[in-house]
Amino acid sequence: MSILVDRNTRLLVQGITGKEGSYHAQRSAEYGANLVAGVTPGKGGQTFMKNVPIYDTVDRAIEETNANASLIFVPPAFAADAIVEAVDAGIEVIACITEGIPVQDSIKVVRYIKDKNVTLIGPNCPGIISPGENFKMGIMPGHIHTPGKTGVVSRSGTLTYEAVSQLTDLSIGQSTCVGIGGDPVSGVTFVDILSKFEQDPETDSVVLIGEIGGSKEQEAAEYIKHHFSKPIAALIVGQSAPPGKRMGHAGAIITGSAGKASEKVKALASAGVSIIPSPGSIGKTLKEALI
Repeated sequence: MSILVDRNTRLLVQGITGKEGSYHAQRSAEYGANLVAGVTPGKGGQTFMKNVPIYDTVDRAIEETNANASLIFVPPAFAADAIVEAVDAGIEVIACITEGIPVQDSIKVVRYIKDKNVTLIGPNCPGIISPGENFKMGIMPGHIHTPGKTGVVSRSGTLTYEAVSQLTDLSIGQSTCVGIGGDPVSGVTFVDILSKFEQDPETDSVVLIGEIGGSKEQEAAEYIKHHFSKPIAALIVGQSAPPGKRMGHAGAIITGSAGKASEKVKALASAGVSIIPSPGSIGKTLKEALI
């Protein structure tokens, strides 16, 4: 079993005719995702990979194909409008890969979707993959994943891949891996994903990867302390980062004591989480937590 997506999910890609969109749309389809449509305004009537129809609007794509998930590769200036278009058309799960969306645009989008029946992953994220369902919507390398019962949720795309590689090398398969994104304002949070992992009978453990900036990890710790019953190991990166200096992601900046790695580690440890000491120990730490 997986969370949010499965083998029956019907995927469309917004921005499918662009360089990144076309490349990752094809990789997702090759992994096993049911790619049913693409959307690029002005390109309606064309096809992708010979058999995937392209439409001018998400509305028309859904009308023709019953798509229910969208992977977004749209330039930053237009990404917020693309998300809203997908939401208004009735898409249930959205993964927005676009990096560099203006913070004000993200604030408006997150506020807009607050009471709507949609899950927004990202922006500035690698997407989501469920190996056991042969479903991927994102930019992660599919070949390193293997089916299993460990969920992965991360603010960092690259460290998600590192975590998965280590888990696979130790024969620890994954149920679903979700990159929630590194922007200061985003859709789903650690708590949102952890609550779904808690409810998923096919997920028996979790790896969480956080980083400096914000308070999402402390919120996760509070949730774990009171509501999460499964083994969990967490890595917090950026422990040597100086205050006030952005480290990679737009959201990875220490602007107060809560943003410090040490505060996040302290909160998670107090919630009973196994703390991963370094990026090279992700798989080993989880394996020890499962004993």
